[in-house]
Order: sequence, then structure tokens, then C-alpha cells
Amino acid sequence: MAETTIEWTDATWNPVAGCSIMSAGCTNCYAMRMAARLDAMGLEKYAGLTRKSGGRAKWTGKVLLDQKSLSLPERWTKPRRVFVNSMSDLFHPAVPAEFIAQVWQTMERTPRHTFQILTKRPDRMLEIVPSLSRLPNVWLGTSVEDSRVLHRIDELRRVPAVVRFISFEPLIGSVADADLSCIQWAIVGGESGPKARPLDPEWVDEIHDLCAEAETAFFFKQWGGKNKKAAGRVYRGRLWNDLPELRI
Repeated sequence: MAETTIEWTDATWNPVAGCSIMSAGCTNCYAMRMAARLDAMGLEKYAGLTRKSGGRAKWTGKVLLDQKSLSLPERWTKPRRVFVNSMSDLFHPAVPAEFIAQVWQTMERTPRHTFQILTKRPDRMLEIVPSLSRLPNVWLGTSVEDSRVLHRIDELRRVPAVVRFISFEPLIGSVADADLSCIQWAIVGGESGPKARPLDPEWVDEIHDLCAEAETAFFFKQWGGKNKKAAGRVYRGRLWNDLPELRI
């Protein structure tokens, strides 16, 4: 387990490492920077997953399946929310369906934990998940950074899940036309880091209103920017830490 400062989860679990750039939301991916750092520190799991391009780390497309980490959640006695693959995408095309099934088996054996799986490839999620057990402790989500990838929400909506959620982070454009029906949770956040793209407050307002209309829980993660701590996470005078209500 890795403790985390990610506001909407308690821990991260990475049975897969490595990814490839999918869309504009990947440009300043924190996991690329972190993987390069871990590789430089000599961690074998992250060796060769990134390369330097234009003075910064980029995914090579290489993906590592970490069999040893598959059983980790079984050792954690305290219930927690677990972000699955903060350093990859479980539904990356290089991850075999058989390995995804093994991840599912671990989650099924540990019902005390709640697992949050986030992908930029809900189309592949839709291909694989219907053949797996529908687990009450597994939440399935997709990332949507702007209107160009709104189709991901439509694909996610077709995936069988107790909770479906959207991560609007990094939010780099308006998503005013998003349909949040059958989406139980929305996480909103601006990009952070040295090359962070700005977050327009109007885009946040649009999502907040969409959530209210669809009865979707609204979680505001951060304004982001070069100094995300200074920018904070207060929106409309308060913190928004809403979580989805389970309707099993």
C-alpha cells in the first residue's frame, strides 16, 4: 500500500505500472514525472517506462504487470478507499484481460475495502467488465478533461457498476454538454505543476449545476496551478467532499 495525499481516496495500489499518452489530459501527467523519478532512484518496477522528450518525461508505452503486488490488499486489515493504478491504467491495451480478472479476484476477496478504478479507456472497460463479477466494493470511473472526450461518459454509462464516477481533472475546457445521468459521483480539479493549464471558474460552475440536476455527488479537489496548496480547494465559500450514495 502507498499512503496518498489524493483527497478523494485513502491509499493507492499499483498492480500495473506504465502507460501511454491518450489525449490532451495526459500532457502534464503527474504519473509520468513520478515514474521517471522512481526509475532514477533505481526502482526496477519503473525502469524504462518513460523517456526524456522536450526536457520532460514521457511514457514509452511499456507496461509492467506486477504479480507480486496482486495480494497486497489482503494484508490491509483496516478498511479503506483504494485508488487502483494511480501509476497506470488498468484497461490499457497492453494489460491482458486475464490479469484484469486477477485484480478483480483480489477485490472480491477483500470486501472490506472500496476500490476506485479510473480509466481513460472506458471502451475497453466496457468490453471486459461485463464478463466479471459485479462487485459492490468496486467503483468504476473515467477521466474527462474537456468536451472532446465527452464520449467516454456515454461508454462508462453502459458499464455495469454499483458506482460510476467521472474525474474532471485536469479540467482544461468546458464540459457544459456533459450528460451525468446514471453517474453517481463527479470529481473536479484543475491541473497542477510547473506547466499547469488554467482552470476557468465558469467550467466548475457548469459541472456543479450538472451534478445538482442529475443528483450526482460533487467533489471539488483543487484549483491547481503552479502552487496548488496556495490556491486551495475552497469553492463557493466551502469545501466539497461529497461521496456517492450506494444504491445496490
